[in-house]
Amino acid sequence: MTPDGTPPMPQPNPHTATVAAATAATAAVSAIAGGTEARDARPPAGAAEEARDVLAPDCPSRVVFERIGERWTMFVLLALERGGTLRFGELRERVGRVTPKVLTETLRALETDGLIVRRAFRDSPPRVEYSLTELGTSLLDPIRAMREWAEAHVPEVLAARDRAADAERQPRRASSIRT
Repeated sequence: MTPDGTPPMPQPNPHTATVAAATAATAAVSAIAGGTEARDARPPAGAAEEARDVLAPDCPSRVVFERIGERWTMFVLLALERGGTLRFGELRERVGRVTPKVLTETLRALETDGLIVRRAFRDSPPRVEYSLTELGTSLLDPIRAMREWAEAHVPEVLAARDRAADAERQPRRASSIRT
């Protein structure tokens, strides 16, 4: 039973759900581009079994990459991993430097994609909590790997940036001497 007394919803296979969501998202985008309603779009038969190539412009997996690549997505998911269920203010504090508007937009998008769940309580004042879904939790391993890589290689990346900035300044100094 869930906290509100209802039986839990059966959880689909995460891989099947991801493929189905990507296929449905592609159909929705195609429907919008074609001028029809997204709810009327249906994925082609056998689409879930087709091979995916994220480098192909029409690959439905790009929808997932776009969501993961948005500026605040990984920070929100990592904050929820560390903090469990969090209220908006707690989440904003953990993520840091994000405006309330942008955090709200990010949370709505993650909820729409099934990566987080939003629970609103009828308390006074109203209370809203966010937590990871099973699908969102399944994304943590690749995000952790990216975080670990970033933490291990940040000195090299920053050094490369410094070298590029120095190289960019070099021609400017030389050209200002000639004039």
